[in-house]
Amino acid sequence: MKIPEGFTKICQIKDLKENSGKRFFIGDIDTAVFKLNNEIFALSNICPHQHAALLFDGFIEDEFIACPAHGWQFSLRTGKTPEGRNGISIYETFIEDGWLYIKAHKKELAW
Repeated sequence: MKIPEGFTKICQIKDLKENSGKRFFIGDIDTAVFKLNNEIFALSNICPHQHAALLFDGFIEDEFIACPAHGWQFSLRTGKTPEGRNGISIYETFIEDGWLYIKAHKKELAW
């Protein structure tokens, strides 16, 4: 099968631990990848609170990742806060032959 355009090969699925995060760089994009109930989630690793690159090391509760620095929470599915406000970027994933691919993109700021 052909890998869809824009996706980057990251790691083998077997290298990801359940209920845990792992940090990856896709170019200069800092990402956090989580495996929860055999689902894979890829998000920005940067917490917007103090721009700390720590989310990969946070704890998972009810499909939310909590930043280990100050406890800010973000949905693994949407990147939004528990109140539904904008939070962090999420990235599309693709799995082929046991390998994880991520389509990461820089957040475009419109000034």
